[in-house]
Amino acid sequence: MLTDSRAARPAPAAAAGPATARDPFFDRARLLATVLVVCGHFWEPLARMPGHRMLHAAYLLVYAFHMPVFVFLSGWFSRSFAARPEQLDRLLGGVLAPYLLWTTLLGWYSARLAGAPFAPDLITPVWVTWFLLSLFLWRLSAPLWHRLRAPLATAVAVSLLAGALPLTPQLSIGRTLQLLPFFVAGLVLDRRRVLALRGHRWLRAAAAPVFGAAALLAYWLVPRLDAAWFYRSAGAAGLHAGLPRWLVLSAAVNLAGAVLGACFLALVPVRARWYDGLGATGTAAFLLHPFAQLALVRAGGYRTAFLGSAAGQAVLTAAACALALLLSTRPVARLLRPLLAPRLRLLLRARQPSPAPAPAPTMIPGNCRPPGPDDDGRSGGRNTGG
Repeated sequence: MLTDSRAARPAPAAAAGPATARDPFFDRARLLATVLVVCGHFWEPLARMPGHRMLHAAYLLVYAFHMPVFVFLSGWFSRSFAARPEQLDRLLGGVLAPYLLWTTLLGWYSARLAGAPFAPDLITPVWVTWFLLSLFLWRLSAPLWHRLRAPLATAVAVSLLAGALPLTPQLSIGRTLQLLPFFVAGLVLDRRRVLALRGHRWLRAAAAPVFGAAALLAYWLVPRLDAAWFYRSAGAAGLHAGLPRWLVLSAAVNLAGAVLGACFLALVPVRARWYDGLGATGTAAFLLHPFAQLALVRAGGYRTAFLGSAAGQAVLTAAACALALLLSTRPVARLLRPLLAPRLRLLLRARQPSPAPAPAPTMIPGNCRPPGPDDDGRSGGRNTGG
């Protein structure tokens, strides 16, 4: 899912700092975002029912920022992607192949539970698998964003202009375009500024009142705003809004995602925690939990009086958190490795070893050029360095 493309960055980006190494802080953030994803999905059937306004408000609040955070982290873990052969191999085996496998599995499972015939459709993502397809497209485009003068402004413009298009579920185009600014932000923002979010004192202090105000706003919005605005899959026509209204609300949703996402990252623990390491194996939790949620829906669990109560919703939330953590453990990841990162040796060409680089010429510090036949030990010609 959020695979890390660690390799040498392109030359133009070298001045921004060293290549991104795995930082437990970002794995921690990824795990906590995964927990929010699982909770949101288990809340959704109840949130759509009348009489659960508080839960619906919590659902809107989580959806305002949890996917922007996920997509931002995807950009962060893609900073080193330069479309090198070994990186493309990992992209195919770690993102595209799992998309094809899990779209098929989840589509078959959904059809079986519904008693409907299964018709494979690999260009239309099934529920959570949209993220894998979007990640594949985002990461392929990463070298392009490094080449642009104003990549983030361009991505924001693309996101907003997407509302004028007749967006359909095919190829996850709607989400790919509308969530693009968060991927590009993770990809190109100054590394030191991003790292400064970790435990930032003032931002951390502001996070609680910001989330409190956002929760009140979400409660107010429950009967007034369709949650589909936060899914980022439909354009103006799909949300039955005029383009001017769509632009205003879409910009507001983007801004909310950025502000709440920054506050979320500021609240992620900086020091080591007992759950460190689980974030690096969270793909299984992301892809497996829909099977449990769909089974609960099919069993009629959401129609019980218990889940309709505050105590039942607290138990449901605790169970969703526990499930997310359990599915993020290394034994689960090892067991499912053939489905999470299948080996494609039979499909991919064997890579040729890279030739050894030519030795660099000896440079004279004064003028940064190799000695010529007319030099007598003194630096001749125009001094261009030092």
